[in-house]
Amino acid sequence: MNIFKSHQAAEEYIVSSFGNELRFAIPLGLGKPNQLVNAVYERVKRDSSLSLTLFTALSLDIPQPKTDLEKRFTGDFFSRHFGDDYPRLGYLKDLKDKKVPSNIQIHEFYFQAGSMLANSVAQQNYISLNYTHVAQSILDMKLDGVMQLIAKSSDGRYSLSCNPDLTLDVVELYKNKNRPFKVIGVVHPDLPFLGGDAEVGAEFFDVIVDSNEVRHQLFATPKNSIDETEHLIGLHASRLIKDDGTLQIGIGSLSDSLTAATLVRHRDNAVYKKILKSLDMSFIKLPEAELYDDSFQTGIYGTSEMIMDGFMHLRTAGILKREIHDHDENERRYLHGAFFLGSKSFYEWLRGLSADDFKGLSMTRVSKVNDLYDPHEMALRRQRKNARFFNSCMQVGLLGGAASETLQNGNVVSGVGGQFNFVAMSHELPDSYSVLMMKSTREKAGKRESNIVWSPEQLTIPRHLRDVVITEYGIAFLKGQSDSECIKRLLMITDSQFQDELLETARKNGKVDPQWNIPEMARANTPHKIREFLKEQAPEFVFKKFPFGSDFTAAEEKLQAALLNLKDKTRLQLIKTLALGFFAQKSAYINELERMKLLSPQSFSEFIYQRILVGSLKELAHQSLLQ
Repeated sequence: MNIFKSHQAAEEYIVSSFGNELRFAIPLGLGKPNQLVNAVYERVKRDSSLSLTLFTALSLDIPQPKTDLEKRFTGDFFSRHFGDDYPRLGYLKDLKDKKVPSNIQIHEFYFQAGSMLANSVAQQNYISLNYTHVAQSILDMKLDGVMQLIAKSSDGRYSLSCNPDLTLDVVELYKNKNRPFKVIGVVHPDLPFLGGDAEVGAEFFDVIVDSNEVRHQLFATPKNSIDETEHLIGLHASRLIKDDGTLQIGIGSLSDSLTAATLVRHRDNAVYKKILKSLDMSFIKLPEAELYDDSFQTGIYGTSEMIMDGFMHLRTAGILKREIHDHDENERRYLHGAFFLGSKSFYEWLRGLSADDFKGLSMTRVSKVNDLYDPHEMALRRQRKNARFFNSCMQVGLLGGAASETLQNGNVVSGVGGQFNFVAMSHELPDSYSVLMMKSTREKAGKRESNIVWSPEQLTIPRHLRDVVITEYGIAFLKGQSDSECIKRLLMITDSQFQDELLETARKNGKVDPQWNIPEMARANTPHKIREFLKEQAPEFVFKKFPFGSDFTAAEEKLQAALLNLKDKTRLQLIKTLALGFFAQKSAYINELERMKLLSPQSFSEFIYQRILVGSLKELAHQSLLQ
């Protein structure tokens, strides 16, 4: 094993050891050693006699503002949140600018959501894979090794920490084939040291870079806001979690809304039940539903490819406490994860785990988490009782198929990841539900569109694996139902604006009884219904915009909403917002204008920015009053 004290020394070793063709994997998400990757990338850019292939996923980047208003907002926040010295990935910047040189190939199997839409270079080099199939693909591609961030304990032990997911599987595959594979670990002083399968000996690595050059902050995701529609979806979803069960959840505002509602169910059970009583009178309650509303006594066990803030909140609340016996480690575990990514407070929690919390959390290989096919398969099946696998999707077809990662034109939004794995696993486990959550509608160029459609062109989940779908209007249980019944149940949780057209399509295709009509109880599926329900039935502390706190100041929270309000407006809508800003009093928004350095405009363009921003803030204030 070689230990280097600088990235330059490690770069020289890599180039001298692997010849002119460098072929490396780098972990998805947090585990990328950006500085070393950048050093190797820049070396190959300078030397056309070399070639480089990088295979990775979820390349994280600080969002780049597109307008002057966005720059004014993000500048101070990004400096505070990410730090001024955060090393952006060079290959990612070039990929977005379509400037990757011809001697370098970048392949990803999962994009940061929406980051590569209409990027022909990234789209053409995207590789569609189930997460559990990636290790074999790395072997088939004959990659030379992996470069990744690692953690080091105070007594000199090492951990793969945030990314044992594929590294453990890949190293084992290469070893079984008696083929060389170099593991290059870069120590980050702030990366939480985690145990379980993630803890490895120094001999696991061929190279360790332990340098004081690594001082930048870890990439942390800002805490999500949750809107009223998302809150209601989370409320519906929380009723499916069974005490003494198993839980998998993803990332994003819908997963956060599920966590928030589950916490209310446990901590404020009387309030939770009161809300549900009103919900049952106002919303659709479909048959075959196994719904729960009690607080958690035995608790739940977590097994999720990704662990994030939600599991922290569930653990500290006393919900994530059911323990299983880990046969590989002969330990009791309350949570298995394959990789982690989250907020700054989440990383702080991981770094400060108590002895019991540390022992019960095992980072492990993705094949163990996302599949059942393990030497201890029967034990895994027993452990994962009453399993609930929650994921989000973009569209659901009336026959139950779902599109979660690719648009109709073939452009990939994100990737399959582990969603297919968990959906398929759910169908193999008794008393298990695979749950797809989504908003019933989306807005595009100022026009509302339904996310429940007749038939998505790009399917992530085929209809024979249909199970549970949740929108803000209710829960549709689809497993084992006929095509006709599936259509009926999905129409009942569809926005009313689109129900008739979808029903007519189903009738024309002979998939539903022409005499069947949508029940009156489902005819009021409107945003107004959502607002009225939350306004009348939900205490303010239950459905907060930032239930887990905010990384923004109070002024920044309002500004973020105002900028999002402007983002998808048509030219005519922007003119109306600007006109409103001319007649509104700026004195009501002094803090916001000071934060954007627009309180005293120094140019005509700054004057226009001020007025359109005031107009947007005024629109949001007016909407709040109406609600």
